[in-house]
Amino acid sequence: MSDSRLAIVVLAAGQGTRMKSTTPKLLHEIAGVPLIGHVLATAGQLDAAYTVSVVRHERDQVQEVIHDHFPSSLIVDQDEVPGTGRAVEQAVAALPADFDGEVLVVSGDVPLLDADTLTALVAQHRASGASATLLSAELADATGYGRIVRTGDGMLDRIVEHKDATDSERAISEINAGVYVFGLAELRDQLARVTTANAQGEKYLTDVIGLLRRAGSDVAAVTVSEPWLIAGVNDRAQLSEAAAKLNALIVRGWQLAGVTIQDPATTWIDLKASLAEDVTLLPGTQIKGATSIARGATVGPDTTLVDCEIGENAMVKRTDATLSVIGAGASVGPFSYLRPNTVLDADGKIGTFVETKNSHIGPGSKVPHLSYIGDTEVGTGSNVGAGTITANYDGVNKHRTQVGSHVRTGSHNVFVAPVRIGDGAYTGAGTVVRKDVPAGSLAINVAPQRNMAGWVEQNRPGTDAATAAQTARAETAPEAGESGE
Repeated sequence: MSDSRLAIVVLAAGQGTRMKSTTPKLLHEIAGVPLIGHVLATAGQLDAAYTVSVVRHERDQVQEVIHDHFPSSLIVDQDEVPGTGRAVEQAVAALPADFDGEVLVVSGDVPLLDADTLTALVAQHRASGASATLLSAELADATGYGRIVRTGDGMLDRIVEHKDATDSERAISEINAGVYVFGLAELRDQLARVTTANAQGEKYLTDVIGLLRRAGSDVAAVTVSEPWLIAGVNDRAQLSEAAAKLNALIVRGWQLAGVTIQDPATTWIDLKASLAEDVTLLPGTQIKGATSIARGATVGPDTTLVDCEIGENAMVKRTDATLSVIGAGASVGPFSYLRPNTVLDADGKIGTFVETKNSHIGPGSKVPHLSYIGDTEVGTGSNVGAGTITANYDGVNKHRTQVGSHVRTGSHNVFVAPVRIGDGAYTGAGTVVRKDVPAGSLAINVAPQRNMAGWVEQNRPGTDAATAAQTARAETAPEAGESGE
């Protein structure tokens, strides 16, 4: 059931200049999901009565992603006054007038914070009766973080931002995680008192803590057991660190669920992927998007699958595949390239140095090596010879090729679409098929071989080839006086 007394504010207005990217910071992805998508997914698990996302920089792009991941979130635009305090002030103003519960504030760039931690934070806040409760962490290197300043008896006194801290305050290892729970009435009152008199000229949300303490209100800080839970992402280095930590958690989860992962360090799995028991992932494998892999399949090494469906006991080796379906018992690779809308049915084969696109290869059919198969239908039990090309593009439009069942095509064929090769037909090596081949027929291009004697010496005089030809001819010529009879 919805928590009618909880509102969540997601801070998503920051510019993220340290990312040095044309992509807004919050839209950079880890495990296939934008940073803010992770935060919104966690917020959704708390089932709050209201969720408010505060945006500013690249607001249209950020808003679109927010609506994709959390359609019911209210969107608030931060005005010209900078700072997290101003962002929360505007979010609070957007809440219904009759709401009088607690406000949980989270940052859109802290992707690893989980719902259990936030639920426990809210519960402790309510149990303690404090006006505010925040998360903190102990860090060996607290550079850049706001410090938790405590009184002599260990009570939380205030938060000081790194740029405003004294040397002694910067020596403090307990940092503010930027995650808070406030009582709404106290939060609203104190936000009105926050100023921009600081090194950054911003309206800090952290100043609310000091104001509450000076007003005699209780404020609590809850230290997380694992600092990585509250790690923020401000640059590319922190992005990769967060991605690696999340991937390690994902990999371990699948291992405990019955998936063999030979080398966790080189195996990457997106959150939306689905793997069955007894799947084996070999080193250098990336399982991206909504890829699903059925029981007994082996993927890798050195394979990337994006939004693919892999059937039971299939084998996919050294392959790059996107939006493709690989049937049960089928074999793909090594060095195969499956472009979108490739379907390989059960027990089929796409082999070495084969590229496919928008094609359906039927049960038990094989494209073993060195071929391009595009816009093509292949029936059951057919074999496409090495070096085959479907010439599907006439310079203006794409056309389809149809290869029937139990067809045997020769090496180095070109099928000039649109063309159909009937069931049980054969084609000869080197054949260019420009018209339909009836069922059971043999298609060949008849052109007698012609050898033009002396062509090299006449047309390439002085070359190594001409010299070799002259030598070979002299060695095979009849000796003087021999009749040859």
